[in-house]
Amino acid sequence: MSRRRLAILTAALVVPALLTGAPGHRAEAAEPGAGGSSAPSGPSLLRGVDLDTVTIPELQARMRRGALTSSALTLTYLRRIEAVDPKIHAVLRTSATALRQAAASDVRHRLGRTLGPLDGIPVLLKDNVNTRDMPTTAGSLALAGSLPDTDADLVTRLRAAGAVILGKTNLSEWANFRAAKPTSGWSAVGGQTHNPYVLDRNPCGSSSGSAAALAASLAQVAIGTETDGSIVCPAGMNGVVGHKPSLGLVSQSGVVPISAEQDTAGPMARNVIDTALTLSVLSGHDTAGDDGASGLMDAATRPGALRGKRIGLWRLPSLGTEVDALMTRTAADLRAAGAQVVEVTPPYQDRLAELEFPALLSEFHRDIDAYLSTRGGPRDLAELIEFNRAHPAERTCFAGQELFEQALAAPPPTDPRYRAMRAELRDLSRRSIDETMDAHGLDAIASPANPPAWTTDCARGDNDVIPSSTPAAVAGYPSLSVPAGFVGELPVGLLLMAGDHQDAGLLSLGAAVEHRLDAWRAPRYLPSAPAGAAPRNGR
Repeated sequence: MSRRRLAILTAALVVPALLTGAPGHRAEAAEPGAGGSSAPSGPSLLRGVDLDTVTIPELQARMRRGALTSSALTLTYLRRIEAVDPKIHAVLRTSATALRQAAASDVRHRLGRTLGPLDGIPVLLKDNVNTRDMPTTAGSLALAGSLPDTDADLVTRLRAAGAVILGKTNLSEWANFRAAKPTSGWSAVGGQTHNPYVLDRNPCGSSSGSAAALAASLAQVAIGTETDGSIVCPAGMNGVVGHKPSLGLVSQSGVVPISAEQDTAGPMARNVIDTALTLSVLSGHDTAGDDGASGLMDAATRPGALRGKRIGLWRLPSLGTEVDALMTRTAADLRAAGAQVVEVTPPYQDRLAELEFPALLSEFHRDIDAYLSTRGGPRDLAELIEFNRAHPAERTCFAGQELFEQALAAPPPTDPRYRAMRAELRDLSRRSIDETMDAHGLDAIASPANPPAWTTDCARGDNDVIPSSTPAAVAGYPSLSVPAGFVGELPVGLLLMAGDHQDAGLLSLGAAVEHRLDAWRAPRYLPSAPAGAAPRNGR
């Protein structure tokens, strides 16, 4: 096909969608509905497709047979953002080119030249992932005035795979590495993101907007980032799926850093299969198994998929009696499906907690200086601290930047004390998982991903001592949060972790666990709710 003919066909596809009016952003919120629910009105059905539950393979099957276009799907998500996001403030901005990207995908589908499973699929990016055509701020006004010169490597991969870059999501400013008592989901650029299940509750952080947007069905998939807990905790607290890949599986080039020794971007979605397919694009490796999406789905849904699987349950009763009771029910459910569940306590956790933060301070100073040198605005951490002192808008929720100041004074990564800390962290974190799995012959370790969401309160800050993410985060091993159930109206995730680069096996196990627990429920956007109400639907 000639370039001119391709352009004409693209225009024919996109102009009708544009004429219907691409939505603006952050329109006035809908009034609360009857019965205490404030569920916004927004399209969640598209030609018989339920956005809440549809998977990428189902969308691609419809697009292959001409029953759905990426343009229609993208426009529906844009309209849903316009209708729903004013309640939760998860999406910072939408892309001016989203409908053109979708139209180009429609041409490829018509010609049978699709680029893979994400071709035409709308994706939201956390706003610490560089995009050449949209601001990348890490939630800070210091970066709001300039665009990155290039896309992050992972964005280049998504574009090459035909994904529709729908927009950018809010996050905990600087990925929650600024203040000693931050409020997750707040940034000076985006304000406060709310938990879609109960609006006065916190979404956890730092991938707050990505998780909340998925819970509200504002995109098919989203990208988050994690240093320790920032994918898996928001996923659990917003009732979606989040995968922290093995360190190095996804390029961190062009992502605002905390620590090269622990940082990774990763996929988030409403189901495991979409998560696995997105990881396969981000990493360039097949993480959906030898047979791709169909193989992963078959493995998850076939009778006996969990039979003989050995799972070590790390209960963490410190997260509360309601969460502990949910873990008891979860273990019983998995045992009923044929899994063998044994209780475990991974060793060395106190020492990991003692060493991790000082090491991160040294790494943050090194890595943020390198990143800031590529952007307009403050050129290093010292200038960033001065920027915050000079701009009151950076202090409207919490004033502190204690972590910045401590990082500025931390020993450099060339210091022998730092080197010893990181070496011990690497050794003990890997041993905590490897020794536990070897001692019990486990396929994975499971634990609660989060407590019930706490009430958002800028004056108090977060209430988020959640140790379950730390072993895999520090070791660089994969972890995966899948919905486990509810405490009252508030979701709780089940965190699964496994050995180094065991991402594909962990996703396959996670898909089977997800299918067995069947715990996902759409949010109701309640203004408030008691934390200890009876669990919904018995879970």
